[in-house]
Amino acid sequence: MRCPFCFHEDSQVKDSRPSEDGAAIRRRRQCGACGARFTTFERIQLRELTVLKSADRRQPFDRDKLVRSVSIACSKRPIEPAQIEQLVSSIQRQIETSGESEVASVRIGELVMEALKGVDSVAYIRFASVYKDFTEARDFEEFAGSVSEVARG
Repeated sequence: MRCPFCFHEDSQVKDSRPSEDGAAIRRRRQCGACGARFTTFERIQLRELTVLKSADRRQPFDRDKLVRSVSIACSKRPIEPAQIEQLVSSIQRQIETSGESEVASVRIGELVMEALKGVDSVAYIRFASVYKDFTEARDFEEFAGSVSEVARG
């Protein structure tokens, strides 16, 4: 593994342990050249996934992009980074085990919304505002009203 500090090609694993409920391995590494320590994560990848975007565009599935998106929706909320990692791992596993190598971006958005609904209503509304392309305050009001009704009923 290349050192992120000096870019030396060789590093040594100092410690390994399960992470994210066993869905990943966390490895502490040390660079043989500069001595810097850093952490890497190793995850199982069942298949190469392609995301189908609008206008028949395709791009490789990017887990980090999904983590960033969910993290933005969850910012300043009482949600731990480990909880976000678990949520994203669960979504990725659902996609990978579907048996398809291509998944529509709309489907990923639906999975995120479903997951966030059970975690935090504010994060759910934040994500929905981008995913559903809210353009006016009225869009927020209507959506928040529907979330409140579901929570009460």
